[in-house]
Amino acid sequence: MGETPSQSPEPVVLTVCTTCRQTGSDPEAMRPGRILADRLAGSALPEGVTVRGVECLSACSRSCTLHLSGGPARWSYIYGDLDPDAHLEDILAGAAAYAATEDGFVPWRERPVVFRKQSIARIPPVSMPSVALTPTPAPERHDSSNDIPDAPATELAQD
Repeated sequence: MGETPSQSPEPVVLTVCTTCRQTGSDPEAMRPGRILADRLAGSALPEGVTVRGVECLSACSRSCTLHLSGGPARWSYIYGDLDPDAHLEDILAGAAAYAATEDGFVPWRERPVVFRKQSIARIPPVSMPSVALTPTPAPERHDSSNDIPDAPATELAQD
């Protein structure tokens, strides 16, 4: 893991949610993710890195979220609670470190602090072998509605 090739086989994409906002914020104000996406698009992105905005990453409670991906052979990451004013340079540094890997694995201590502390998920590459599973039946579901004896509804009400 963490190999550094001279040229990565797949481009890296920073996908930023442009619609989420913090609870209690002005609904008419520009969304932090939109600000972040615009700032990233206007920055000197690392070689092989592009940015795109999407309307929802479904991580609304972690407002200002991005997904870092780079093809089917790399791990992908989702980061949240980002601040367009405070985290722009760290995001660019993290994207550069990620782009320099073949598998998307940047050693923990080499990641910017924002990527260490504000990770929501790490998604395995499609090509990663699955863990061997042992199929077992699911436990039988107990339907508690059958526990009530047949009785008129008036006898069950105890207000």
